[in-house]
Amino acid sequence: MAQAAGLRSIDIPADADGPAIHGMIWYPCAETPGEIHAGAFILPGVKDCPLAGDHLPLIAASHGQGGTFFVNHDTAETLADNGFIVAAINHPGDTARDLSRSSGDLSVFVERPTDIKRLIDFMISASPFAAKIGQDRIGFFGYSRGGYTGLVLLGANPDWAGAATSYCRQSQLPLCKEILGGKYPSQPLTHDPRIKAAVLVDPLVIFFSAESLAPLKAPVQLWASEHGGYGVLLHDIAAADANLPVAHDYRVVSNAGHMAFFLCPPALVEARSELCVDAPGFDRAAFHAEFNADVLAFFRKWLVRPAE
Repeated sequence: MAQAAGLRSIDIPADADGPAIHGMIWYPCAETPGEIHAGAFILPGVKDCPLAGDHLPLIAASHGQGGTFFVNHDTAETLADNGFIVAAINHPGDTARDLSRSSGDLSVFVERPTDIKRLIDFMISASPFAAKIGQDRIGFFGYSRGGYTGLVLLGANPDWAGAATSYCRQSQLPLCKEILGGKYPSQPLTHDPRIKAAVLVDPLVIFFSAESLAPLKAPVQLWASEHGGYGVLLHDIAAADANLPVAHDYRVVSNAGHMAFFLCPPALVEARSELCVDAPGFDRAAFHAEFNADVLAFFRKWLVRPAE
């Protein structure tokens, strides 16, 4: 039975692996939802509601370039209403209030997977809900650069000298300057085998070759928008689909642009209308109802039923 979504903010302390990280948890609670005002967003839920349930699946969530943990709040609410704990963070240096390394700095692509590993570590050990999380039921949700983040966590290693360099010879993306200059990362990136299933939404996949994706073993639900945008294009995701070595669920959303996966609050429709305009005939609200149901069904399949 669906329940109200509880909301609780979290702060992960700085440590040797990175700076302090701010985040939000959506989770099941048995109280009647009210309205929580958070900047441009009005969220249905109950702040700091007691957690309802035990051995619950955990979904770690990663936003896109310059986004926030609120971007996919409606998906988090759907999952929380149906028995999942969803923990989302603001990636330092690549979030709405801190764009210091968002544009042309490849260091964020090294640190993003580490951010999520630190989030999972925190959730299962130090968070208020640690004892209630099923550590064999950990999933991941990532949108845009968050999708890149998920691929790395699942075992992929970017092919900086090959696929990324080849792409950048024909691109004006700011981050390509470092890549073409050979200043791409040399250190190993963070993988996390605790993640048992992942939803990757319009992911940035330009750094990956077929060899990059070969280590993946966990089931994936892969989404692509027909029109793309913001450096994400359908033909790149289609190539990743063809190269994924695991059986997976691939969905192309007809007539959708990259921002279709973000449900704009009314305040943002006025302030940043370019983020909220769709192609004629595309109903973003109706799509989100279907999208959230499909994401829920995927995570139920891989994180709930096997453990029952």
